[in-house]
Amino acid sequence: MKNIKDSITCIGKIINTHGIKGELKVEPYTFDKKRFSKLNSVFIGNDLREFFIKKVRVNDFAYITFEGFEDINLVLNLKGSEIYIKDEDRLALKEDQYYVSDIIGKKVYDTENNYIGILKDVLEYPANDIFIIESDDKSIYQIPAVKEFIKKIDSTITIKLIEGMIL
Repeated sequence: MKNIKDSITCIGKIINTHGIKGELKVEPYTFDKKRFSKLNSVFIGNDLREFFIKKVRVNDFAYITFEGFEDINLVLNLKGSEIYIKDEDRLALKEDQYYVSDIIGKKVYDTENNYIGILKDVLEYPANDIFIIESDDKSIYQIPAVKEFIKKIDSTITIKLIEGMIL
């Protein structure tokens, strides 16, 4: 039987409460903040407890109220928890877009098929994302996630190195 943790995606983190009626302030990890309005339920925390969405409003953050949790005292313990959805509820991506959770842990090679390391993290910045790659000797490399350097992503990641990128 498939474990639920193998078929979920993190889409945000509860960073605070808002008001006294159980509303939660969520930092979205998704490119479409309005996507919270399209969900019926989400899973929260390490135990992946399912919560049903009553109300959502969006500006720079998403503000969510859950059915049966319309009191601040009922949601204080959720602060700091991550929010997950079933993979089947994920948004469709355009070509050359990937969910970070799908590429973390992939082996990274250069265009000459030399092993570089494992993708450990993706840092998101306004200009472009940065791939954090850790080699076997624990060296850390930061590669801009742009087409000039990221040549292919499938079962592995192929990158083009330039002089000075990896010492």
